Amino acid sequence: MAPSDEGGRPGEAPTTGRRRFLTYLLAAPTLTVAARIGLDAAAPASAPAAVRNTAARTAAAATAPPQLLGLPGIPDVVDLGDAITLACLPTAHLLVLEVTAAGRAVLTLPRLEVGQGLTTAMAMLVAEELDARLTDVDVPLSDGRPELLFNQLTGGSTSVRSLYEPVRAAAAAARARLVTAAAQHWNLPAGTLRTADSAVLAPDGRRVGFGRLAAAAAAVAVPAVPATPKPPDRLRVVGTPTGRIDARDIVTGRAAYTGDLRIPGAVPTVVARPTTINGTLASLDASAARAMPGVLGVVRIPSGVAVLAETFDQALKARNALRTTWHPGPVAHLSGADIRARLRDAHPPFLLPPLLTPYLDGEFDFAFVNHAPMEVLTAVADVRPGRADVWFAAQAPIVAQQAIAAELGLPQGAVTVHVVRGGGSFGRRLFFDAALEAAQVSRAAGRPVKLMWTREDDMRHGRMRPASHHRVRATYGPLGQVLSWEHRAATVRTDLGHGLGEALTGAGFDLSLAGLSLAQGFFLLTEKNPYDVGVPTQLLAEVALDMPTGSWRSVYSGTVRVADEIMMDELARRTGQDEVAFRRARLRGTLGRAVLDTVAQKGNWGRPMPPGQAQGVGYHEENGGRVAYLVELDATDRADPRVTRAVCAVDVGRAIDPRGLEAQLTGTLVDGISVILRAGNHIDNGAVREGSYADFRYARQRDTPPAVEIHLLPPSGPPGGAGELGVAAACAAVANAYARATGTSPRSFPLAF
Repeated sequence: MAPSDEGGRPGEAPTTGRRRFLTYLLAAPTLTVAARIGLDAAAPASAPAAVRNTAARTAAAATAPPQLLGLPGIPDVVDLGDAITLACLPTAHLLVLEVTAAGRAVLTLPRLEVGQGLTTAMAMLVAEELDARLTDVDVPLSDGRPELLFNQLTGGSTSVRSLYEPVRAAAAAARARLVTAAAQHWNLPAGTLRTADSAVLAPDGRRVGFGRLAAAAAAVAVPAVPATPKPPDRLRVVGTPTGRIDARDIVTGRAAYTGDLRIPGAVPTVVARPTTINGTLASLDASAARAMPGVLGVVRIPSGVAVLAETFDQALKARNALRTTWHPGPVAHLSGADIRARLRDAHPPFLLPPLLTPYLDGEFDFAFVNHAPMEVLTAVADVRPGRADVWFAAQAPIVAQQAIAAELGLPQGAVTVHVVRGGGSFGRRLFFDAALEAAQVSRAAGRPVKLMWTREDDMRHGRMRPASHHRVRATYGPLGQVLSWEHRAATVRTDLGHGLGEALTGAGFDLSLAGLSLAQGFFLLTEKNPYDVGVPTQLLAEVALDMPTGSWRSVYSGTVRVADEIMMDELARRTGQDEVAFRRARLRGTLGRAVLDTVAQKGNWGRPMPPGQAQGVGYHEENGGRVAYLVELDATDRADPRVTRAVCAVDVGRAIDPRGLEAQLTGTLVDGISVILRAGNHIDNGAVREGSYADFRYARQRDTPPAVEIHLLPPSGPPGGAGELGVAAACAAVANAYARATGTSPRSFPLAF
């Protein structure tokens, strides 16, 4: 390896601070470069939070005593995305960009594409810094690579934040070497050349494509021109609305998901599952199923009974013919009301009694919610003596590889996890249930299998956002000033065992030293009240129930901040103030006020509405971004309320692909409409009642507003996270619109449960 020039961005506030990206040339017959991190002596004060946080500062935040949990400003100093980005830095040099002899720029992406448009955003970064045509950029997904450590975890709205600088650095380094190779070829000063449309151009009009230069550029140890990413005023691709690079493949059916793979010998497989959550098999009579046409085998695995057949139809019919009895699961004695009672009892008391001060109390219930991605879970496994190959849409492939290897009794290096694009996730594919089961079945059956969870399988035995109960108390003075704000959140324990804890530790957050659980650490780094509300406290209590829970899009913010925003509306009305003006006067920061002002102006806040209809507002900031929604809701039929219009304003720093950002914010709007109005999971004697979209009641096209406007504010800094940002604000806007339209104070969600 040979070092090249340092990375930097003239004309823009430094974004690498103490950690600067050095580009390295890798030994390869074509141009292959990577980014590596070095350390400066000092960090400029203008650097963003992800880089300003030195190891000592990070450790200080991580080891804050428990009583500081939830104090405002901690996520402003270092939030979850900052922590994950820091954890990714040591292996950033393993993110490799290759320019091939065919003229293709290939960035092998160590993240999962699940419809969020990440491959398009990364292709845009490469095309921008390389001056390549976007159509000449390929972004395949990387197999599980243990050496990447925390750099192959897709979640927490951290992918763009953590990849932005190293991908730009690698592409800029490749461009500098291509220019140097062309200068040597023409015997011209490198500074007189320029790049455009995947080629280097000479002053006299000559041009040579990147592909022809790839081999010569691979021999360039130190480029003759700076290998620095472009300043903001030279960006031509980044920030331009762009169609997805995989859009045609998706709409024409060429995009391959796990269910589309044709792995030799892999046979369709389904699993019979318990009648209650985490139940176990008591007895099995498979004679009728084994005799059915096409059935190739019936095997037991820890989670149930697998049926292998020539077709999925045959496997499903044979599964229905199994005669089974099941031992009840560990929560078979509990139903929804029992769980809600346990959550209410889990709260610690409020710290500040109201005494003679006016106060407002609110209690809120949020139901379990299934992830319900459009593509059902599917995994292919081929387990043979001494090795295993697994294909799955994995957000945490390294953790999956470790778990599967341990289950099979193989060295980790003997298991290959092939990461396949997924059709939605919302946190579900952080877990790899289907991949582990497929490996178990393949080992037991002695053949490759293609295992599918049906919609009912995932609805009744898959992961859910935990149910939660919230108590909020706000005290206020005679002039409407807020004196204190206490939020007590109690949730069923969230399973965070997907690599996040190790990533936080790798970033310097030793939660055990602070006496914090992983969930409390997550809560500490994500939850904050963005308003000046006097003395705020936020505390998390967990109820340990043996249920399959998981991170659902926006994790804790999707309930914590919704309860806060409902209380903000009610407190504004209690003190005789306009809901938007009340928020604006208390927002800490001009960027947030600009977002709120924009949504109020574009949404025509306060316009007269017919009886039974109203506007509602919600605001949220997290992951380096801030967003507000204004919705209009028609509740003239209270049993069937409908959002008729939505306006959104957002600032995510620098948006890579505005069109992709708009799609993300439209999706979070649909989430908000769904989980506030209709969609949730009931628990009946330890079993999930809902089994499909028919009774889960997620928003359909008829439930979405015919008019949606999304307004992107000008870039205010480096990119923030967008995938989860909009959920809390959208949920709150829908809930507040319903309250204003009906004159009620909704407390339990979804409303039609």
